Amino acid sequence: MNYFIGITPPDDYKEKIVAFRNRWSSNRLNDVAEPHITVKAQGGLTVDLHWLENVRQTCAVIPNFQLTFSDPGTFGSVVTFLNVETNNIIDLHKKLVKAISPSQELLDRYFEMDKYHPHLTLGQTYWGLSETELDEMKSLTVNELAPFPTFDVIFVRVYKEVESDRYVPFEDIPLRTNKIKNS
Repeated sequence: MNYFIGITPPDDYKEKIVAFRNRWSSNRLNDVAEPHITVKAQGGLTVDLHWLENVRQTCAVIPNFQLTFSDPGTFGSVVTFLNVETNNIIDLHKKLVKAISPSQELLDRYFEMDKYHPHLTLGQTYWGLSETELDEMKSLTVNELAPFPTFDVIFVRVYKEVESDRYVPFEDIPLRTNKIKNS
């Protein structure tokens, strides 16, 4: 059983992404997990859940922040995604990785730390799309998913694998609330 940690877009935009992904009948990505930005991949997130309290404590001191989606990108010819604009997510990623302390082998396997590129996957060949469908998806993304929203990230979501390649929400962990100062 695996876990990972992600950030979910607002519900209305999440539904828009689900509908967009479903336009390609071969795209099985919606069956795997809801639309999300992975902040901490599976490496080190073990079944014993000893890491969970470290994640809660880390999130409690990280202030909430804004995140903006931007133009689509690709990882070669195998993944099409929405880019994410904010440095705060990279800081959050690094702090979560440090709190969990996975091995270097796991960091390399899951493209973490300096190899981390925050994004929201729209489709990939591993989940059923052809390279031609990925190209089509990328070209339609701006027309179909823009304007790209900016939203407040106030929590991270831990996902749990309930069967092979199927993840569901397990726990939402709040980030520190920024206090508004009165002048």
